[in-house]
Amino acid sequence: MPAPYSAGVRLLPNAVTVVALCAGLSSVYFALGERFDLAVFSVGVAALCDALDGRLARLLDASTRIGAELDSLADLVSFGVSPALVLYVWQLDQWQVGSEGRFGWVVALVFAVCMALRLARFNTLLDAEDPYPFAKEFFVGVPAPAAALVAGIPLFASLHFGEGWWSAPVVVGLWALVAAALMVSRLPTLSFKTVRVAPQLIAPLLVLVGLLAAVLVTAPFLTLAGIGVLYVLALPYTVHRYRWLARHPEAWEVAGRERRAVARAARSARRLGLRPPLRRRVAGRAGEVAGRARGAVAGAVRRLGDEGPPPRRAPGPAAQPPNRTRLGLRRVRRR
Repeated sequence: MPAPYSAGVRLLPNAVTVVALCAGLSSVYFALGERFDLAVFSVGVAALCDALDGRLARLLDASTRIGAELDSLADLVSFGVSPALVLYVWQLDQWQVGSEGRFGWVVALVFAVCMALRLARFNTLLDAEDPYPFAKEFFVGVPAPAAALVAGIPLFASLHFGEGWWSAPVVVGLWALVAAALMVSRLPTLSFKTVRVAPQLIAPLLVLVGLLAAVLVTAPFLTLAGIGVLYVLALPYTVHRYRWLARHPEAWEVAGRERRAVARAARSARRLGLRPPLRRRVAGRAGEVAGRARGAVAGAVRRLGDEGPPPRRAPGPAAQPPNRTRLGLRRVRRR
């Protein structure tokens, strides 16, 4: 069966990955010449190419094993080794412990090693079965480009505001260790690859993208620092969202835009004292019964969330208990 695309087209995603690798290495070259603005720009080009190569491979049906391995190696160099060396050349080489040892080099090594561990775990989880259907919406730990962005926040602030407490070697080193810990952590982080936008929100989002591009051109380093800070501040919300989805199986197969209604229904059910749907997985006929029960309860909860609690009746005279003699019932004598 002939290949659907020529060899030149199938080579395009790998060529973009090689460009990302070269851009990441070029950042070290610019850092050695104390051109840290160009070093940041080079890492940004590498991040852009990293976002494009995978999508090009899927679009052109050119995904190969060598492309996946090359992408991981390029990410290690562009977002692990290069940022560590840029930070070391910038400030970490001045962080000395005693009169001989330099602790900044240890920080650079830790950051690069954590990046390698994070990418190795990512490649391992690709073949593992997801425990939850919604797991594809999240990463395990901070992804490689985001970790490089977070680690570079002190450098971005220094390039925009000048030298300050944020550019002290101790602050830069400790913040790099925090970014390295976020990479190898088990924290769920949002994957923007699965984000779907409603049709009515496309136009406002395009306007926001245009404003972001204008701000990025006007104040690039301040914008990058702001994006990095917002990403770190959004991590608690991402963890909360993951845990909420794990506790509510009725929302697993629901589109993202409809999960707010499910959340409102769940809160209404808790106020009304309804039991949550079945959460444990069972096999066989019992699994089918549990599935129908889960769907029935989820539908009732959703209707309650849309309609609200039933109206309260006006207080009236208390109902009299039925007359047992009139109903023909005999009183049972207690022994």
